This record gives sequence, C-alpha cells and structure tokens, in this order.
Amino acid sequence: MKLAKKYSDSLKSYDRSKAYDLNEALKVTLDSAKANFDETIELHIRLGVDPRQADQQVRGVLVLPNGTGKTKRVLVIAKGDKADAATAAGADYVGAEDAIARIQKDNWFDFDVIITTPDMMGMVGRIGRILGPKGLMPNPKSGTVTMDVAKAIAEVKAGKVEYRLDKTAIIHVAIGKKSFGVEKLAENFTALMDAVVKAKPAAAKGQYIKSVTLCSTMGPGVKVSYNKG
Repeated sequence: MKLAKKYSDSLKSYDRSKAYDLNEALKVTLDSAKANFDETIELHIRLGVDPRQADQQVRGVLVLPNGTGKTKRVLVIAKGDKADAATAAGADYVGAEDAIARIQKDNWFDFDVIITTPDMMGMVGRIGRILGPKGLMPNPKSGTVTMDVAKAIAEVKAGKVEYRLDKTAIIHVAIGKKSFGVEKLAENFTALMDAVVKAKPAAAKGQYIKSVTLCSTMGPGVKVSYNKG
C-alpha cells in the first residue's frame, strides 16, 4: 500500500527512541505528515495518576491561542431568549424538544458540540446514553451547560478544547493542523501543557508527566522531551 510505504519511510527518518525538544519534535512530526490533506497534529500526554480514583481525575478546557484549525458545528438546546441569543451568536443549530427528538429518532449528529442551558438538562439527560459514548453530553465543567450561551458559542468557535484523562491515564488532544507550522503549534502545545500541569491533582504522587508524544493524523508518534511536573 502506498500509505504504508509513506508511514514506513517516516519511521526511518528519525530516532524513535529519542525524546526531542519541542521545536525539533514538531519539525519531525510535520515532516512525517505526508498525506494529501491538511493533517491534524495530535498531542498525547501520559500522566502518573490513577484514573480509577475520583481525586486523581484531570479534566479542563481552554481556548488554544491559535485555535484548532477546525470550525466546529454547534447545536444549542435552549428556549426563549436564550434560543434567540444562540441564533444571534452564530450557533449552527438551535432547538429544544425538536432537536432531541431528531437525535433520538433520526440518529442526527451533524454537529460537534452541544451547548445547553441548565433548565434544559433534564430533557437532555434523557438521551445521555446516546450522547455520552460520542463525547457530546453537555457538562458544566466543560462550559457547555451555561446561561451565557453566546459566550460559550464564541469560545467553541475560537478553538476551545477539552482535555480529560482516559481509562489508561492518557490525555489526547488535537492542537492544530499541519498548515499551522512550528511556531503556532508550539504556542498551542505550551498553552495546553501549562493547563494540564496546573490541573495536577493534590492526590497525585511521584512523577506527574510520564511521557509526551506528538503525531499527525497518518504519521507515527514522536517523543517530546518535557521536564515540568
């Protein structure tokens, strides 16, 4: 396969056992992004915490300095003035019972983020089993359950990302596109890493940042030397 050859060639172009400084790691990652589309650059952070413990969870949101390179489609579930505010703020879809019924009956998912007001959470919760596995369930911690829907929409459109620990104690976040170049990706990387370090749980013991890896959508992982935490 042609793609396999590109991947194989990328693996031969750098030392897989070496942890590179940030700029060098980004250059290797970008050089490995050989697909004929603007590949997403992903950051994977392994943490020295126990994801099974409630007091060792790591989760948060931030607006990346240079955005993500992807314009996210937003569904707002709200009524009255809040629905009007959502429309004015540029939400892609605005609805209430009708939107929930469409998700249930038509398997409709032409959106990337759901924002809702607190008074609608009871209704949204009824389809939690559908939204949860897709990572679409609104949550106050991620800023997607709020009375200020206009602000929430603006943040999502500006490039807000959510980072959270998975079951293997790894955080996976997209930090931009290949077309961003090293400088913009480095700014996004630094902002995200700073946020994760600040979110270190008090219950975490020993080395917090275990490993940091960059990769493109179709490229291999590149280790990053990171000493904080």
